[in-house]
Amino acid sequence: MTATPRVPIPRAYFDRAGHSPFDPPAVLGRLGELSPVSRVNLLDGSEAYVVTGIDEGRQVLTDPRFSADRFMHRSSLRPNPRDPYGAGAGLFAAMDPPLHTRYRRLLTGAFTVRRVGKLEPAIRDIAATLIDRMLARGNSGDLVTDFALPLPSLVICELLGVAHADQATFQSFAAEMARLDTSPERAAQLGAEFDELLSRSIEHKRANLGDDLLSGLISSDADPALTNIELVNIARQLLVAGHETTSNMLALGMFALLSHPDQLDFLRTHPGHWPAAVEELLRYLSIAQLSVVRVTTHEVPLGETTLPAGAAVIVAVSQANRDAGTWTAPQDLRVDRPRCPHLAFGFGIHQCLGQQLARLELIVGYAALLDRLPGLRLAVAAHEVPLRTDMTIFGVHALPVSWS
Repeated sequence: MTATPRVPIPRAYFDRAGHSPFDPPAVLGRLGELSPVSRVNLLDGSEAYVVTGIDEGRQVLTDPRFSADRFMHRSSLRPNPRDPYGAGAGLFAAMDPPLHTRYRRLLTGAFTVRRVGKLEPAIRDIAATLIDRMLARGNSGDLVTDFALPLPSLVICELLGVAHADQATFQSFAAEMARLDTSPERAAQLGAEFDELLSRSIEHKRANLGDDLLSGLISSDADPALTNIELVNIARQLLVAGHETTSNMLALGMFALLSHPDQLDFLRTHPGHWPAAVEELLRYLSIAQLSVVRVTTHEVPLGETTLPAGAAVIVAVSQANRDAGTWTAPQDLRVDRPRCPHLAFGFGIHQCLGQQLARLELIVGYAALLDRLPGLRLAVAAHEVPLRTDMTIFGVHALPVSWS
């Protein structure tokens, strides 16, 4: 008998073979054509509801009857044992109010537009250093390992106050945890090893407070004071989220632009248009692959479907962001498209805490690459670029490029 994988969603829901790598999996498109809310079968024999409509997706992410708490409201998609927030303390992304509210308030100040704006010189310096290294090696490279992975990793380390020397360790941790075939046992082992690394870092930080986010949390007036378990779990969420999503958007977004030369040419001649272009890339690519999960706590009407209590609900963000009722020609990449709210950063109280930082990293990163690497182009045929269809976060495993 074959064991059910840690993520029991059929692989067809991640498969992008046979059509544009930038479009959602074909099965999601078919579901979206039939209904904005569809009941589907999972690999373990259970059922879930897949939401492909943007209005329905917003309801799932704002209605308190859809719980984010993976401990108190279990499903086959979130099989963690019930935890009265002992080892799970601080995992605010997997909590509902009021506990979610407590942690979120402690962190919000570090991610305001003003605070994030102060990081721009450091982000520009990091981007410039990485490109200097690329240029020193010649006129070709892998945009993933040379730029897209290290840039957000170094930025989030700087923000949290985590040693840059640990960067490779948490990159490796995040990558393996994001694999669809990582077993529950291996995931638990990885989590324990990474938590031990973070725990040592936090103990060092307690004795050497600085001007960083972790130091701020340690010395905050939180009542009760944050425990080591809470600090470790908060740091782990921020490190992984601040690295995994942005690094994949940097690489996949450049792949999309290099595959749409008319859009790339527009940005070369309209550099002030990068903020709008980043919003369009976020909408068009929507790299979170079926990782936005909720569980109904009561019977809930959603669209024309009534969901029972205890139902697992998956928001298919990539398909919701192609909703034809919201965008004209949503299948097209148009970097000059008027801005319209998308779900790439979520919605409601769980909307991505670091979205302003991610936006800034993307704007600075894309612009620096085009400015410093003249004639930037793919070094292989587009169909040879290896896609991350085996991961919970979509992107590319490598992006070979060259420049003049």
